[in-house]
Amino acid sequence: MSNAAEEQKTMNRWIVVVGAILIQLCLGAIYAWSVFTVDLKTAVEKGGYGFTAAQTQWIFSIGLATFAVVMVMAGKWQAKIGPRPVAMLGGIVLGAGYILGGFLGGSFIMQFLCIGILGGAGIGLAYVVPIAVCVKWFPDKKGMITGFAVAGFGFGATLWVKLAGSWGDLLNTHLFGLPGVQSVFIIYGIVFLVCVLLGSIVMVNPPQGYKPAGWNPPAPKAGAAASGSIEMNDRQMLATLQFYELFAIFACSAMAGLMVIGCIKLFGVDALVASGAFSNVEEAGFKAGTAMALYAILNGLGRIAWGTISDKLGRKLSIAAMCLFQGVMMLLFFKLGATPIGLILCACIIGFNFGGNFALFPAATADYFGNKNVGTNYGWVFLAYGVAGIIGPQIAGYYKDAANMTKLIEEYGKEVVLAKASELTVPPVAPGDDVSYWLTPFMIAGIACIFAGVLALTLRQPVVQEAESTADGASTASSS
Repeated sequence: MSNAAEEQKTMNRWIVVVGAILIQLCLGAIYAWSVFTVDLKTAVEKGGYGFTAAQTQWIFSIGLATFAVVMVMAGKWQAKIGPRPVAMLGGIVLGAGYILGGFLGGSFIMQFLCIGILGGAGIGLAYVVPIAVCVKWFPDKKGMITGFAVAGFGFGATLWVKLAGSWGDLLNTHLFGLPGVQSVFIIYGIVFLVCVLLGSIVMVNPPQGYKPAGWNPPAPKAGAAASGSIEMNDRQMLATLQFYELFAIFACSAMAGLMVIGCIKLFGVDALVASGAFSNVEEAGFKAGTAMALYAILNGLGRIAWGTISDKLGRKLSIAAMCLFQGVMMLLFFKLGATPIGLILCACIIGFNFGGNFALFPAATADYFGNKNVGTNYGWVFLAYGVAGIIGPQIAGYYKDAANMTKLIEEYGKEVVLAKASELTVPPVAPGDDVSYWLTPFMIAGIACIFAGVLALTLRQPVVQEAESTADGASTASSS
């Protein structure tokens, strides 16, 4: 019996899924960012960092953008040198970024560099590996398995939010005499380093020619749903219309979820206090924190659920349904989010839909452009997430900062604000205040999602003109 045959017989493919979830639990820390934003925005004289809302969102945004850009390179590297070393490197870079962010992160620029760029690079290196490996082990269940492979990313956000707050109260620790935020960075960095390295051990590709028992890939048929039977490399994929359609749909859909992740606590506090649901910021903040944690849980569940649904319903219809549903929720979010129940309900549904992106788009990439190069190809598609990670949070941060500036001018006068803006404290939101500045960003995101849903309905499988062999064994194809 050959070594490949022995490996195919003895390797339990579900072990790979366990390793994937362990890795993704750590990578999901970026979605816990809102737990730090209140302390970061608190004035220095009150024990905070004095960051603006836009600065807190820039750290988050650059992390997302770096994540997406590095993932393109990681997809190529894991195809050349194997998935395990790339995942391990990701764990080392991620852990180092957070540890350095703990020791050096007393200023915006150092958090931007350590947490945003280094941390984002670590996530980008490790993230693509579980997806690429799992799709190759589970070509028969691509939607479901990509959902499982990335579910830990969503669930991880809940874990890290709660450990920093009510479960572990880590934000009140002072490791090495450092403030709470920086202490948490150090603790998390050590945990990420260890856990990603452990999960990386089982990140190995199946033997050449591996097929699950009893499964045969479907033959390509003109006009049929995309099935992964066409194999393209990234250059061929970039020449198709389908790539640009998927890119635009992903960017519009992800923008909504990333906007909410970045601002849900800020919006929740403003909306709940202004509506009179709570009389003070502390009580509203606790409820907004609960909504943030539930968002993360439903984000993880949405990845599994939408992936499984898409294996039955088809990727195109699933993506369209998810985007349209998300668009409606974003249009309702401002109104419903002003009540405790409405805030939690919207957070759960938006998180659930947002999670679907990370099961549907890697599976769709494999369907339209093949399983063989999915690690590299999905890196390019995932750049849309980086675009969304800048646009979504920054739109919300812009409107929030503009509203804060208006409040300062009303409180102190324009001349004082222009001279001493950085030294002034924005008056807290009070019952009855106008917080309609949140409406515009949510409307923008909602309309973008509806556009994405309609565009998804136009997706068609690339049509194979000739099965010509290329140097790397992929078939040439043109888009329909």
